[in-house]
Amino acid sequence: MQTLLEVAKNQQITPVQASYLQRLEDCSPFIARLLAKDAELLADLLKHLHISYHLAEMQQFLAAQKIEDENTLKKALRKLRQRVLARIIARDLNGLADLSEVMQTTTQLAEISTQTAVLYHTTWLEALFGEPRSVNGKTQEFIVIGMGKLGGGELNVSSDVDLIFAYEEDGETTQGISNQDFFVKLGKKVISALDEVTEDGFVFRVDMRLRPFGSEGALVSSLDALEEYYQNNGREWERYAWIKGRALGVDGTGLQAKLHALLRPFIFRKYLDFNALASMRDLKLQIHRDVLQKGLQDNIKLGRGGIREIEFIAQVFQLIRGGQDASLQIRPTLEVLKLLGNKHLLLAETVAQLTDAYQFLRNLEHRLMYVEDQQTQDLPKNDEARARIARAMGFESWASFEAVLVQHRKIVQQHFDATFAENTQNLPDDNVKENAIWQGLLENDAALQVLLDEGFSNVSATLQRLKMCRESHRYKQLPELSRQRFDRLMPLVIQQSALQANADIALVRAMDLLEAICRRASYLALLVEYPQALDLVVKLCAASGWCAQYLTQHPIVLDELLDERTLYAAPDFVQMRTALEVNIHALVGDTEAQMNAMRQFKHAAVFRFATQDIAGQLPLETLSDYLSALADLIMDIALKTIWQSLKFKHIEQPKFAVIGYGKLGGKELGYASDLDIIFLYDDDAEGAGEVYARFAQRINSWFNSLTSAGLLYETDLQLRPDGNSGLLVSSVEAFHDYQFNRAWAWEHQAITRARFVAGDAGIGAAFEAIRIEVMRQTRDAQKLRDEVVEMREKMREANVNKSDLFDLKHDKGGIIDVEFMVQYLVLMHAEKYAELTHNFGNIALLKTLGKLNIVNESLAESVADGYREYRRLQHAARLQGNMQAKVEYTIVESQANAVKLLWQQVFN
Repeated sequence: MQTLLEVAKNQQITPVQASYLQRLEDCSPFIARLLAKDAELLADLLKHLHISYHLAEMQQFLAAQKIEDENTLKKALRKLRQRVLARIIARDLNGLADLSEVMQTTTQLAEISTQTAVLYHTTWLEALFGEPRSVNGKTQEFIVIGMGKLGGGELNVSSDVDLIFAYEEDGETTQGISNQDFFVKLGKKVISALDEVTEDGFVFRVDMRLRPFGSEGALVSSLDALEEYYQNNGREWERYAWIKGRALGVDGTGLQAKLHALLRPFIFRKYLDFNALASMRDLKLQIHRDVLQKGLQDNIKLGRGGIREIEFIAQVFQLIRGGQDASLQIRPTLEVLKLLGNKHLLLAETVAQLTDAYQFLRNLEHRLMYVEDQQTQDLPKNDEARARIARAMGFESWASFEAVLVQHRKIVQQHFDATFAENTQNLPDDNVKENAIWQGLLENDAALQVLLDEGFSNVSATLQRLKMCRESHRYKQLPELSRQRFDRLMPLVIQQSALQANADIALVRAMDLLEAICRRASYLALLVEYPQALDLVVKLCAASGWCAQYLTQHPIVLDELLDERTLYAAPDFVQMRTALEVNIHALVGDTEAQMNAMRQFKHAAVFRFATQDIAGQLPLETLSDYLSALADLIMDIALKTIWQSLKFKHIEQPKFAVIGYGKLGGKELGYASDLDIIFLYDDDAEGAGEVYARFAQRINSWFNSLTSAGLLYETDLQLRPDGNSGLLVSSVEAFHDYQFNRAWAWEHQAITRARFVAGDAGIGAAFEAIRIEVMRQTRDAQKLRDEVVEMREKMREANVNKSDLFDLKHDKGGIIDVEFMVQYLVLMHAEKYAELTHNFGNIALLKTLGKLNIVNESLAESVADGYREYRRLQHAARLQGNMQAKVEYTIVESQANAVKLLWQQVFN
């Protein structure tokens, strides 16, 4: 038989073409033989070698074929495969195509071949058995689900295609056979069309073993049957497999979205699923055993440091976090790796190394398959075959190629082991004394002595609390694996608590947290897998009762403890906004999921701030700035999200704004602050007021609703015109009229620290103009003084302090006195001094008032320092769970005296 080059000489090839064909002779005997015996195929290749084989060209080729029956269908599909493979292999081996093109073109070939087989066989079967319909008469479609590399758009040229067949609903065809029987017949025909080896070869080998119950299960299932199977019988490895599952050729029909919605709860847990680490670790262990038993160490897919390990690294993060972060619910491995790097879940260096290794191994995999069109990932054994592969990979020798291969596999193996390494440190045997206390293995006196020696003080109460936990129904009713994890964690908690200054408190708070989260096995798994996170949990519990309670209420934020680089990094609000927008957009159509995603985003951010705060990294003013910026960001994205979901909106962008008052307006938010807000609009459209009122109600509901992820923010709308009896929203014009004709003095006090927060910036500017105009109007000094003092007295009467402690907020000489003085002085003097209209906060305004000689400058400085100290003490008290924030008077006597003195000077 003539060689490929000998045959090609008859077609007057150029020297460049000759070199391309020589490379095929050297590296792909399969394609060389195919071209040598098919002059038409060779001519087509030489003519189009510099053009990618696009889907449209595949469609044109099939449209030109005369397909009349099964045999002509099979011939057409196989001829198409020959053309596509010849070109893609020739392009790849000669450096004209990259890995992405090879995978995409091969995937498109599989999809169009499958769809064509389905189309023709459906027509032929319906002529025999009728059209399949649901019970209510809806025409039923055959759904082909691509799994594995086909689903991920990463298919190999000689790979199997993993398929699952389904249809929407049970019923009968128009000629009376069940839909199940009809689609089983169709499925068998489609398999034969692709898989059967004829004189023209095959299209793709078909593997149906991933279907429910595997080879023993029904060939085709209804969507209801699929859902029932995965709810009741789905196994962990099937979650892994379904990450890449994708319905083929259903774009625009809604079937892909329906299938994803049906299976998403099975694949992606609503919570952070750290159980996936252990499950995938077990799965890989099984694969390792098979590799050793079958001698597959040289298999570049399944062996150590192979393709499968890279895929496992990418997909374990998807399984753990995909339920919380919808952006991770993507399929292609390289895209997942890139996203993990962008989200700082993997180091940039790790992503680069895994990406390089994946591309190298996948290119090698293709070159192994190019040789004889076989599905193989095994490295060759003989010298001739090794030399061929080395040349195909661009190396001078097998030795030089193997050195690079070994290095890639070594790096992959290191990253895999680091990702899936099982924590063997601090096992119960390493904490003998603590384990003995927890397990109740010591006599009472001995246990008390151990606790005392360890650093606990109230040892009787502490030991009793440990016994109560171990004997509780909650602990005893835990599943066996969860109880084992709990038993492994408790000695560590005892040990770490003993290192804290308040050991007894630290232990009780940490134990309360573990008891609260123990029914969620994934959270226990997280702490077992990452003992450094458990250490930090105990430290945070020791430092702050509020933080311990926050962790208990929102255990999802435990995830933030895994990477101290991001935990202690300054927030990048631009990046945070982008991440939240992407996640919210991915959940369009699922309002509850969007609400939960927004809450989880807020909880995680607040927890990061709190951790930095407790570590002493955040001045109070910076913390308040962060919390205020976070609220602004969330409010802005919530407005856009809610408006787009409204069916009654009349324009694309609402002419609507949110104005912040109080601590939000003054950028002095604390951890538990509510949001004082009002809503303004400026829209002359008919019925606009009613539309925006309903919009405002929806916003209020979004923020105040208690979902499974908790509360977003409590909102307070009492500062709107006419308070609780007023309209929920006001036009800009009506707001202006109210402020100048009906507003009380206390409402003008409130507007001194108000600001635009979110929505239409034009309305925000209009509000700011009104605010300044209100503040700079001429006022009757005596009348204003009387009204401010009267309002302050009413507040004192409503908040009588019956304790011996000083109430930092409400008592004479406290926080509210400072705020009232500043507001009064601003309203009184802003007409003359425009700088007083700036919303700088009470401390800056006090200093400005002093520099303007409106009040004694030295006293103003003292009061400003006192106000800062009040806020610091108030914040510290609240971190310990003391929401009343009361202290011994002697601690703040000098600050209170300064405030009282200034009050006397201001109000005579």
